[in-house]
Amino acid sequence: MSGEISPTGKRSGPGSSPELRASHADRDRVVDVLRVAAGDGRLTAAELDERLEAALSARTVSELTPLTADLPPVSASAGAAVAEVKDVLRIEQRFSAVERVGRWVVPRRLELAVEWCEVTLDFTQAVITQDTLRIDVDMRGKTLTLVTRPGIVVDADALRLEHSRVKIRQAPDPGTPIALRVELVGKKKHGRVVVRPARRTFGQWLLRRLTSLPAGD
Repeated sequence: MSGEISPTGKRSGPGSSPELRASHADRDRVVDVLRVAAGDGRLTAAELDERLEAALSARTVSELTPLTADLPPVSASAGAAVAEVKDVLRIEQRFSAVERVGRWVVPRRLELAVEWCEVTLDFTQAVITQDTLRIDVDMRGKTLTLVTRPGIVVDADALRLEHSRVKIRQAPDPGTPIALRVELVGKKKHGRVVVRPARRTFGQWLLRRLTSLPAGD
């Protein structure tokens, strides 16, 4: 049993309490179990999406437990495997802003069909389940903004532009392996496509400012 973990990713013991607050690691272990189960055909794409959303929003360990209660334990080695989940997220919207922020699950493909909407896809805390995301763009007006983090690169070479422009600002970081490649395809009419890293908080800006000052100032 030393090589197995429970569906919640935690080994049971006499001191465990179901009301413990869940950590990011607890949620990530449940996400791994769900991905493997979906790859084995035990969960449909819809069931996977529903359980992933519940796992990422869970506050306590007791909220995580039911999500994998009907799934077999996962060995430590199998937990690292990436399940082949063919999920597609389609977003259709007019005039209202579209946002994906926080710990949202990145699908394998995103179909974006919007008109005159500000669209923001923030990957700084996103859960990445595969190495490539294809975004099929059918967008008119406003700005499509992609907020990246180290290890995420965006390729817009296949995106057709009509009265639009693309601004990509990706800080090169040769020490960070590529975790996700975002491929933009389709068509963007009017407006802009902006790719940028997350903005620094005031504290981060101040720390960088102080460390850049010469000694003695």
